Amino acid sequence: MIDRRLFDELGDRINEAFRDSPAADVEKNLRAMLLAWFDRLDLVVREDFEVQKKLLERAQAKLAELEARIGELEARQKPKPPG
Repeated sequence: MIDRRLFDELGDRINEAFRDSPAADVEKNLRAMLLAWFDRLDLVVREDFEVQKKLLERAQAKLAELEARIGELEARQKPKPPG
């Protein structure tokens, strides 16, 4: 079995080489260019999508909670039929 430390060390060396190379600048520039392109196409990055998804889920949960509460309040306010 291959030692996990070997992979960790190899990963560290690759990351170090990447940080010290112009590839990091290329990645930043490419990412900025892609984000601008996505913006023009009305696309969003996954992180923004996930944030909006969580906000919508919270809003839907709150709406369901408020609807249930209104239903309870309306049930209490209904007059009892005469009889």
